[in-house]
Amino acid sequence: MHEHAVGQNASGTIHAPLVGMQIQESWRRSSRFGLRKDESPEFDPAGMTDLSLAREQNRELMAHAAPVMETLHDQIIDTESMIVLTDAAGLILHALGDDPFLQKADKVALRPGVSWSEARKGTNAIGTAIAENSPVLVHADQHFLQANSFLTCSASPIHAPTGELLGVLDVTGDYRGYHKHTMGLVRMSTTMIENALFRRLYHPQLLVAFHTRPEFIGTLMEGLIAFEADGRVLSANAAACFQAGMSVSAMRTHTAQSLLQMSLNELLSAARRGVSAPMNGMLPTGVKMFAVASGEFIVRRSMGAFEAGHSTAPSNVSAIRERLHTNEPALSPASDAPPLANFDALCTGDAQIASIVQRLRRVADADVCVLLEGETGSGKEWFARALHAASNRASKPFVAVNCASIPEGLIESELFGYEEGAFTGARRRGQVGKVLAANGGTLFLDEIGDMPLAMQARLLRVLQERSVNPLGTTRSMPVDIKVIGATHRKLRTLITEQRFRDDLYYRLNGLTVRLPALRERTDLDVVIARILEGTAPGAWRIAAPVQELFRQHRWPGNLRQLTNVLRTARALAGESRLIDREHLPDDFFDDIAPEFCVVPPSNAVPSVEAIAAPVSGSLQDVERNAIERALAAHQGNVSAACRVLGISRNTFYRRMKVEPQ
Repeated sequence: MHEHAVGQNASGTIHAPLVGMQIQESWRRSSRFGLRKDESPEFDPAGMTDLSLAREQNRELMAHAAPVMETLHDQIIDTESMIVLTDAAGLILHALGDDPFLQKADKVALRPGVSWSEARKGTNAIGTAIAENSPVLVHADQHFLQANSFLTCSASPIHAPTGELLGVLDVTGDYRGYHKHTMGLVRMSTTMIENALFRRLYHPQLLVAFHTRPEFIGTLMEGLIAFEADGRVLSANAAACFQAGMSVSAMRTHTAQSLLQMSLNELLSAARRGVSAPMNGMLPTGVKMFAVASGEFIVRRSMGAFEAGHSTAPSNVSAIRERLHTNEPALSPASDAPPLANFDALCTGDAQIASIVQRLRRVADADVCVLLEGETGSGKEWFARALHAASNRASKPFVAVNCASIPEGLIESELFGYEEGAFTGARRRGQVGKVLAANGGTLFLDEIGDMPLAMQARLLRVLQERSVNPLGTTRSMPVDIKVIGATHRKLRTLITEQRFRDDLYYRLNGLTVRLPALRERTDLDVVIARILEGTAPGAWRIAAPVQELFRQHRWPGNLRQLTNVLRTARALAGESRLIDREHLPDDFFDDIAPEFCVVPPSNAVPSVEAIAAPVSGSLQDVERNAIERALAAHQGNVSAACRVLGISRNTFYRRMKVEPQ
């Protein structure tokens, strides 16, 4: 080893970063493991079944890491590099990157199923990050094995909300492309994963996001705290501990009042009303901070205290995995169907829909696969559930699987399950896959066009043989299922591109139905009424100008977007039960022609120049005066006022120092 700084010498050779005590100690450990510097790369990958089981054991880590890895890959694409996710022991679970570099990495066994612990690979960013439990950069000849000296690697541990090591995220590239900012990207990405895991683990609880600067709430720098039902701190993320200047265990000795100078009722009230404007608080150090409260329990409780899903923090990684599995949404029975999930409710006066319903009714009890095509949000799951409810399988399970949302490494165990005791840390009694869970009922494969080719082959075998083999066993289990596939893609195009199997396509398309986009339908008013009645029974009314806005909207998100707009509008309208312009979300107006967005001219609406006309006084007075004029000009419509002023709603509330109603 040589101690030298990053840079080029006269010959153009790029040197490694300064070797510190961390790397030197790792080299000593590597020697004690009996490794030799000139050793050839060890090619001893786990078998596909073992790798699948390892991925299943780390399914929550993979599920939250996969989208972050995709985002990170977009930032470093075409840089001769790859992104690697491992478990806590250094086994590579998932990797993606530039194809030319993946081929180079494969020559040193840097691929899924191979362990990169220090004991197996000597000093390397993954193994050393695990050994040191801290971020590590290993560059070029800092690697213990000479075979790995063409690499530069930046790795950062991923920790559970309770502090235990869950895995490692690593970016590896050609040493000649070393960049000092890579480690920063890796650490930011691990923070994103850790925060997502924190929110996932504690989603039933009251969650408070805070920071000393309000604009940092909602960013990677925000502190996150989960509270018990009685207001005591349940857990906190690393940013929260840093800002408060105390450990997680010290945080747990506090309540909302003692830690944030906020009462539990105050936080509950803000979360219940969906208040996004930060509230003022103070940390025990005397530092002022701003906080936003939220919590899924709000939708289940309307007053006072709430029922938390768990009352104690998990104490170890196994307990965390068990908690995450327990917090998974249950398989969707037909009784939990959306508001329009039966054929009678779906028949809303549109001739296209009537024809579709008539065709689907005829195959409800037939042993025929159905393929639903249509734009995202066009109601494919509603029709699938309606078909299930109209069939002789209605009393049996309806199991929905979104093939696009499951990481490729997990989809096998998700669909086919695994046996009890198949691997260390597996769930007790194993896991029943979605195929077996749907036995006797209906399996709905949403976005089937995004299913990996390898899984397509196995699914085809299941459909042909009507049996399934869970991971960890050779035993076949018979299944009786009706399969409904759905996609927004053109499967024939995917077949041409060799991204979808033609034999699976012809197995699935017993009856293919194309669902019209919402803008192509003639029954919008009836659909709105049905959604309102199904999700919020009661006498809800929509103001005439809003009805006209709905008719002029392009609805790129179709029924899903309409449902979300109505849900938001109901929450903002409150007890009035009249949905008006001011109750519509800001981005609703982005997909309407400008002439339809103008407020009806009961009075002439002043121009931006008139609204921002100069007034005497301080800058704060000028800002407040401009906001007040904009509000008056738009009859109190906060969204419209913000648009004309070019500010966000959060900025509006901060300037006015009021909470949104």
